[in-house]
Amino acid sequence: MIRMTLAEIAERTGGRVVNASPELEVTGGVEYDSRKVGPGGLFVAFEGEKVDGHKFAAATVEAGAAAVLSTRDTGQPGVVVAEPLAALAALATAVVGRLDKLTIVGLTGSSGKTTTKDYIGQLLSRLGPTIAPAGSLNNELGFPYTVSQATTETRFLVLEMGARGIGHIRYLTEIARPAVGVVLNIGAAHLGEFGSVEGTAQAKGELVEALPADGVAVLNADDPLVAGMAPRTSARVVLTGESPEAAVRATDVSVNLQGRASYVLHYGEKSGRVELAVAGRHQVANTLSAAAVALSLGMSVEDVAEALGEVGIVSGRRMDVFTRPDGVTVIDDSYNANPSSTTAALQALAAMGEGRRTTAVLGYMAELGPHERSGHEEVGRVAAELGVDRLIVVAPEAAPIVDGAQAVGGWTGEAVLAADQAAAIEIVKGDLRDGDVVLVKGSRYRTWDVVDSLRPEEETR
Repeated sequence: MIRMTLAEIAERTGGRVVNASPELEVTGGVEYDSRKVGPGGLFVAFEGEKVDGHKFAAATVEAGAAAVLSTRDTGQPGVVVAEPLAALAALATAVVGRLDKLTIVGLTGSSGKTTTKDYIGQLLSRLGPTIAPAGSLNNELGFPYTVSQATTETRFLVLEMGARGIGHIRYLTEIARPAVGVVLNIGAAHLGEFGSVEGTAQAKGELVEALPADGVAVLNADDPLVAGMAPRTSARVVLTGESPEAAVRATDVSVNLQGRASYVLHYGEKSGRVELAVAGRHQVANTLSAAAVALSLGMSVEDVAEALGEVGIVSGRRMDVFTRPDGVTVIDDSYNANPSSTTAALQALAAMGEGRRTTAVLGYMAELGPHERSGHEEVGRVAAELGVDRLIVVAPEAAPIVDGAQAVGGWTGEAVLAADQAAAIEIVKGDLRDGDVVLVKGSRYRTWDVVDSLRPEEETR
């Protein structure tokens, strides 16, 4: 965070200074995890259902924190506010308001947000100091927290933006208004909240509506609902994809036996060969969006093509591939799941598993609302049509995946319902053959326990 006095923080947040001079300066970062507060930092104390951050106020100051932002007087130097989340948002707005050389990039979509954010961060870091933290810090807490990390040295701030309802993204853009906005895709994620893909598109499109007239809207030309957002923005629109209408376009796409895609990147009259080091054909769309951001901010086609070949996985459990000494390849995509992202992962499994035995361990996909059964059945159908050899479905809630697979005529694979992760681990490891390819994916239902059970012993020590 930029240097601010307690008086300035109080003014911005509507709070009052306690136990310190108003001229006391915060010179370090903002943290809501007491264990991460550094020298000169500001600790934001939240009162949760299980843990009350106020109890750790004294410890953070003893560890070097300058002050505490809290809802009650902790006896430590700080600012007392009515609501810490709103105060953190106001503080984040104050930070970016003082950074006139900062370019903010916002991105949203139903799947691939975190991975693409990581790619954009890796590309823009070649142009200047960039903040694009690992993980999915895309909600009312994580978003302003990320914004508050910007300093006078930061040139690019890459912000992932999630939504569970109409108005959520608009709220985030009011905290920090992006100059570049990226919409990746519209799929079946969070249908329980939005009710339909059209509702999802309405909410996600709030990002492009917030862009300034001199900004850039990067839209996926291959997704009609995303491309259809163009009239909703006054910013310059850059279409990406494999469609002839795309300004940032991929042609001659191929996928090797490691599941890694390559393609020719086109922009204007220039082109360059891209050889991706990350797995999954869906990474073509993700990297095209990242390329469009970098190109719009001054990077050359040649440099973008080279850089895309070097981008890697930053945030864990998202198409993270490792191979064991016995030749078993494991695709760890266990962080989260929806029908669209699971389909993409299954396609990657099929490509990587050509000539090898394939296993998909699939968990429950949350937040599908009335589409829950059909969404799970669809994933099972896709797995069978792609010829997955073993389908292990974790937990009774995900049972419709089995039904969808078994309804596909001519499928010769097997589908098994495991009661929980422990049962799934037993099934997978009970018949694991040298050279198998195993995909693990689910909605934060600890499906990653299956992955960790498959890691070589030296990696788990």
